[in-house]
Amino acid sequence: MVTILSNQHPFIIRSAQESDAKELVQVRLQMDGETENMDREKGEAYLDEAAFRQLIRDDRKYESHLFLVAEMNGNIAGFSRCEGNELKRLAHKVEFGVGVLREYWGYGIGRQLLEESIQWAWAHADIKKMQLSVLETNDRAIALYKKLGFEVEGQLKQDKLLSDGKYYDTILM
Repeated sequence: MVTILSNQHPFIIRSAQESDAKELVQVRLQMDGETENMDREKGEAYLDEAAFRQLIRDDRKYESHLFLVAEMNGNIAGFSRCEGNELKRLAHKVEFGVGVLREYWGYGIGRQLLEESIQWAWAHADIKKMQLSVLETNDRAIALYKKLGFEVEGQLKQDKLLSDGKYYDTILM
């Protein structure tokens, strides 16, 4: 567990616990409805409390998985996951994903979740690569990823259809 003081607003980064499952259902649902930077629209690929509990249990089983939550004022403000692969040819890398509720944007929570995940990944000798995907219009996230050492490795053309009826590219880093 790490306590961070950002703009005079302390928050905690810690491992997800099964007791977080109920709150995570609501956080993910709200998050998906607040921005089009996520892959899902609100309510899509819905995970109920039991599914979150199982996900947290599963992530604890595998050394190449990490599920973190950011907590501010006793509430979950965001979360991140690194998911590895058990296949030998892919076991050297993890996929990173992050989300922060809009009301908590600007406190450095996403950055801290990413930094903690990077430290965790590099502490595991078997992990050689972290990868992520980001919507081309998410300039702040792309700038942060580049600042922390990620490089653009590819681009999926017209990968996502947004509410304006236009298709947008996904950047692979």
